[in-house]
Amino acid sequence: MTNSPVDLAELNAWSRNTLGEHLGIELTEVGDRYLVGRMPVDHRTHQPMGLLHGGASVALAETLGSIGAVLQVDRTKQVCVGLEINANHIKGVRDGYVVGRATAVHVGRTTQVWEIRITHEETGALVCISRITMAVIDLPKK
Repeated sequence: MTNSPVDLAELNAWSRNTLGEHLGIELTEVGDRYLVGRMPVDHRTHQPMGLLHGGASVALAETLGSIGAVLQVDRTKQVCVGLEINANHIKGVRDGYVVGRATAVHVGRTTQVWEIRITHEETGALVCISRITMAVIDLPKK
């Protein structure tokens, strides 16, 4: 995925004191141009009817796509920021965990596109499908 080894504990540490930590997002697997993580479906991620909030699904998708994107660049020279995200919510979930798998569709010099498929961990049912477009930005030279 990158030009240097990736440690899941280090990647998970990036979420300290962020929305990802608050929602309980945990990265579980990293590979060549893909990243997997899971999120609990509980009081932190429910909407008022007791279902997984669509915004929580989008937060999981954006977290996975953004981290996946930044792992494709030299972090001493570039950063990645979201340009656009969309999501289709397919199936409701009341409890357990959802698992997101972000896969690179396009890794270019100035943009990246990632597809994120979110499924119910226990049943495997598709819950949400999302796509995020990332901008690759050069850091100012020192």
